[in-house]
Amino acid sequence: MKNNFFCNKPYINIYDRTSNNKKISSQILYGEKFKVIRKVKNFLKIKTSYDNYSGYIKNKKFKNKFNPTHKVKTLKTKIYKSNNFLPFSSKIQILKKNKNQIMFEKNKWIKSKDLSLINKKEKNFNKILKYYLNCRYKWGGKTFIGIDCSSLIQICYKYNNQFFPRDTKDQIKIKKGFIKKKYKKGDIIFWKGHVAFCINSKELIHAYGPKKKVIIMPIQKTIDLIEQTANLKVKKIFSS
Repeated sequence: MKNNFFCNKPYINIYDRTSNNKKISSQILYGEKFKVIRKVKNFLKIKTSYDNYSGYIKNKKFKNKFNPTHKVKTLKTKIYKSNNFLPFSSKIQILKKNKNQIMFEKNKWIKSKDLSLINKKEKNFNKILKYYLNCRYKWGGKTFIGIDCSSLIQICYKYNNQFFPRDTKDQIKIKKGFIKKKYKKGDIIFWKGHVAFCINSKELIHAYGPKKKVIIMPIQKTIDLIEQTANLKVKKIFSS
């Protein structure tokens, strides 16, 4: 039996452990592929295919046959005949079409205008990042319901079918970087445990824990603030 499964919920929490004091460390989105490493009580230890992220999910019934052709290009798209939404970058398979909607599961429909072809790329990261403005900061989150700083950056690469690690400690290693006083659109700024994206030469966007949301702030003011409040200096900057 092939050990490839696909997320069949809008999103599923990945936990760091299976005990009562477990915490959400990440999430997988609808249509995302993963492998099961082993069963642990009522949980499965998995590894995601996109970014090789390991953790524990609750043991449910998942798809093992799936051929996605499209993906969600809006922050969220409503699932008709339910009270749920599919988040940005979810991958779906079109089963049936009508004038304005497509069916991706039996009796589950979404608007066709909220979809793009699975290989479509969005080179303007600003467009993606600004979808999440004012979304709640949530450790381990990857959706409109809540998102953390590293996932906010990763989602841009994921949408474009490009590998980018899940956590800042791994993201910072992906490219050679530099420290500088002048910034430009597309620069990614790293601190220990935090990351932000420059939307122009003066402002950045980040999922900022102290503000509890995704927010645009002046670059230099943010650097000074993080140094003053968290005693953290910029570790690396590189271009997206």
